[in-house]
Amino acid sequence: MTSGAGELDPRRWSALAVCVSAVFLTLLDVSIAIVGLPSIGRGLGANPAQLQWVISGYALAFGMVPIIGGRLGDDRGRKTMLLIGVAAFVVCSAAVGLAPSPGVIIAARVVQGLAGGLLNPQVSGIIQQLFPPAERGKAFGALGAAVGIATATGPVIGGAIIAIGGEEWGWRLCFLVNVPIGIASFLLCRRLLPADPPREARRALDLPGAALLSVGVLGLLFPSVEFDADHDVRLFLLVLPALAVLAGFVAWERGPARRRGHPLIDLSLFRIRSYSDGVVLALLFFCGYTGTPIVLALFLQDGLGFSPLHSGLTASAYAVGVTIAAPVAGRLLARAGQKVLVGALVLFGLGVAGAALVAVLTAGRLDPADVALAMAPALFVAGLGGGSVITPNQALSLAEVDVRGGSTAGGMLQTSQRIGNAVGAAVITAVFYAAVTGAPASGTDRQAHYGHAYALSLVVSIGFTLAALTTAILDVRRRRVPAPAPEEARIDT
Repeated sequence: MTSGAGELDPRRWSALAVCVSAVFLTLLDVSIAIVGLPSIGRGLGANPAQLQWVISGYALAFGMVPIIGGRLGDDRGRKTMLLIGVAAFVVCSAAVGLAPSPGVIIAARVVQGLAGGLLNPQVSGIIQQLFPPAERGKAFGALGAAVGIATATGPVIGGAIIAIGGEEWGWRLCFLVNVPIGIASFLLCRRLLPADPPREARRALDLPGAALLSVGVLGLLFPSVEFDADHDVRLFLLVLPALAVLAGFVAWERGPARRRGHPLIDLSLFRIRSYSDGVVLALLFFCGYTGTPIVLALFLQDGLGFSPLHSGLTASAYAVGVTIAAPVAGRLLARAGQKVLVGALVLFGLGVAGAALVAVLTAGRLDPADVALAMAPALFVAGLGGGSVITPNQALSLAEVDVRGGSTAGGMLQTSQRIGNAVGAAVITAVFYAAVTGAPASGTDRQAHYGHAYALSLVVSIGFTLAALTTAILDVRRRRVPAPAPEEARIDT
């Protein structure tokens, strides 16, 4: 987007900072609420099923709508959709923080998740709209930093806020803090973002396609997030009808929706190899990435007896690595290209493997505080690797996508991340819970048992990481082979 003929918008970096702050809040709420669950249960008398839905309701709603939200942004205006999403998120955050009952919290969390899923894909489109190709790596670096830091620091920030606010108000402040920050983001986005360009004709939303996609994605996400509460593998039978619904969605988009002239997703997008490879890599990487902080918290708190705050501080080594790596990876992208992804995945895998090895060798043999210190270097390395994956993959995936369809493409990429989040967390925690079965009630034997369970669960993360690494290596090799210059890929809008 330009402010004049060929002139870049001078406010683009300020606008990006405000957009990233809004994204950070929505992603932080995925993990920060987990720390507050015990306090919510005691304060409002919520049962375990209700507490699970405080998390699951948000995660399901957040994962269902990015593609639909992206299409609305491309067709109706990204700034408009972003402002609607931020406003709704602020209102729902206040409703959660002041909720008098578990039912109110769950309902508000579902709508809050929908708002987060609406606003997130707009930021990917806005980056493509505001920044030239030479600057997009750095811009996506800021966005990648927000994704990685929010995922890694949620337990730290949540534990600190609860410690400050106390038993009654601590968990409420975890949500109420979104209100002033969200209001500031809304006002600054309204001021700094360029007006939505006029559209010659408003495209009708593909409602049948949206319904099929929502039901299909829900069917994939529901068993994954609900598994944390029930640990019932029969839930995954729902994946079969979900895949059938998604097959119906593809058939609809290829046939009737395309003939009507306004499909939800132009499937020719997936003929862009850089984009399709990026979606697959995001799915595989997030399967291994998101579950690792969860089992770390379980190991530290249930196995070593740490408080939520102490556990969060231990995990801060991981968060520091992510914080350092994400913007640096964005800058390296222009010189190293896809090789950044390969190196980052290797680094992440080594860090996770190192954390597993330290846990096996030290848990039950050293004092718990010393175990945490011994794990810090490996967690830092894992954070460096994880923070270096998200940014380059976003930039490389969207590099060849037409700017006019950037929000829809970004929404698809984020949906793959959300599915990876849910599936990876379910599988990794399932392995952990199975491995801790029969653990001693206390003492060093319990610590050692939990250390082995933590290490075993990380083997799953390493497996997903190796699959993502294979995808990245194949992509590097493909790009080395010169090919005839094809006609530039475009998304119909």
